Amino acid sequence: MSSTRIETSLDTETLRRLPKAVLHDHLDGGLRPETVVELAESVGHTLPTTDPGELAAWYYEAANSGDLVRYIATFEHTLAVMQNREGLLRTAEEYVLDLAADGVVYGEVRYAPELMTAGGLRLAEVVETVQEGLAAGMAKAAAAGTPVRVGTLLCGMRMFDRTRETADLAVAFRDAGVVGFDIAGAEDGFPPADHLDAFEHLRRENVPFTIHAGEAHGLPSIHQALQVCGAQRIGHGVRITDDIPDLAAGKLGRLAAWVRDRRIALEMCPTSNLQTGAATSIAEHPITALKDLGFRVTLNTDNRLVSGTTMTREMSLLVEQAGWGIEDLRTVTVNALKSAFVPFDERNALIEDVVLPGYASAL
Repeated sequence: MSSTRIETSLDTETLRRLPKAVLHDHLDGGLRPETVVELAESVGHTLPTTDPGELAAWYYEAANSGDLVRYIATFEHTLAVMQNREGLLRTAEEYVLDLAADGVVYGEVRYAPELMTAGGLRLAEVVETVQEGLAAGMAKAAAAGTPVRVGTLLCGMRMFDRTRETADLAVAFRDAGVVGFDIAGAEDGFPPADHLDAFEHLRRENVPFTIHAGEAHGLPSIHQALQVCGAQRIGHGVRITDDIPDLAAGKLGRLAAWVRDRRIALEMCPTSNLQTGAATSIAEHPITALKDLGFRVTLNTDNRLVSGTTMTREMSLLVEQAGWGIEDLRTVTVNALKSAFVPFDERNALIEDVVLPGYASAL
């Protein structure tokens, strides 16, 4: 449990106003239900229901299977409405506005361009269109007095063979809003080293990357992501606890010690981890113990529509069920910015000028 116990009222509205940073959030997992309904009608795609409220409930229930593969299958309907310029522009712009409304001041959005070409768009056109939508959203958020900086991570799909193409895109667009790279998709059976060519290319070109690891598969996937592929962060990483036999005592195995001592950020997503069976409860989620052991844990939403969540909700759950206080929330926010894939001066300015004053005013 957290060692921090500050008597501060952390109601939902207070939490919503706190400045937040999210590193692990999928564009195609965070659409507004009403947008999915409207876009599906425009492209002739059949949904489980055309009532936005019922659709949101369907997503949440379908994702609560305890199985990562079934969880991923829920993306069929969001991807169906993201195959043309209109769908990509709208969903990207709304993505930014929804982050801003949730108090997020820095976000990294990830998606796989190769999953958005069925309508005839080329890979580069997908990236250009998404960046246009994100820019429009950032401009509107800034004009409304809720500025948010959003960087893009391009994802290769680990079960397919286009990761090198996607890595090339990340290099090509690194001065146009793309800040890094990732591989996503079913983890078990598709090791990150299968895509070593892409990672080696990114390292040669000085493009940072994270890798989904330690969620559906255990320590070998984390070890391979770090020591073979060279990831700077780990997506999820909850299974690092397999290398800490006694969490209470805090005796670390060699891999866990490497992750902690080298300040490798763990992009943890509590609600999502419950849905995919990677964790059993919020109260017992490893994020709390790992935070208290000094790991650089970060708090994330993963897929806001699919998991029925927001950053405010993730914070609320940890406050209510894991005993977190405001200093714990500040810690994971600063952790996220320290490990963000944007230049040091931008990260530092957000920490010093936005995050720390924002938390100080809430104390």
